[in-house]
Amino acid sequence: MRVRAAMHPSVRSAVRYGAAAALALALAGCNSDWMTARDRSQMANTTVPSNHRTEILAMMRSYLNDPTNVRDAAISDPELRTLEGGTRYTVCLRYNARKSNGQYAGSKEAMVLFRDGRADQILDNPRGQCKDAAYQPFRELETMSR
Repeated sequence: MRVRAAMHPSVRSAVRYGAAAALALALAGCNSDWMTARDRSQMANTTVPSNHRTEILAMMRSYLNDPTNVRDAAISDPELRTLEGGTRYTVCLRYNARKSNGQYAGSKEAMVLFRDGRADQILDNPRGQCKDAAYQPFRELETMSR
């Protein structure tokens, strides 16, 4: 037969409060880590792209079916934009590339998103996000080879 030692009510209460306090501190630590990760992510999205033209050329070389003989290429300067609740550096791009059959597809607009100062993603038809972009010629894209 086992005999259980009785715990005084004040000791039992102190144990409960101590456990609750330890749990609250553990959760607060998780929350601050989450905020730190979010802050790191935001910093990565707002790093100024230092070599955006070269980054975009490298991305477009694999993105386009035929990266040669692109016409009417134009590019904007990097700009911070709010997209889906976050702020990121973006570059607007306009070009007319060949389709797989060799014919030109017509002028397209795209937005290049940057992370850690490097080209990360291309969004086709960015739904008016680039309507006020100040485009300048992008001759490097027009003269690109495979």
